[in-house]
Amino acid sequence: MPLTWQEVLHRLCRGTEQHAHLCLLQLQPDKVKREMTVSNGKLSVHFEVVEARFLQASYSAFVDVLILATKPIEEFRKGMAL
Repeated sequence: MPLTWQEVLHRLCRGTEQHAHLCLLQLQPDKVKREMTVSNGKLSVHFEVVEARFLQASYSAFVDVLILATKPIEEFRKGMAL
């Protein structure tokens, strides 16, 4: 079955062009790079950041999502073992 991509476009009303650019600067999307690969049944994630605080936030968010993703997999696997 082919993978179907989902997407979200979120637009925030920030009043002026200047306010919107200030928000963009605060979010700093160019400060974190993440590459994921799978090899021999193992997921590897490589983070590159310009400041340590971005690594902490990015890694923490990644682990939170990973936990949410793995719980149903583990439950399904337990059910299959019965």
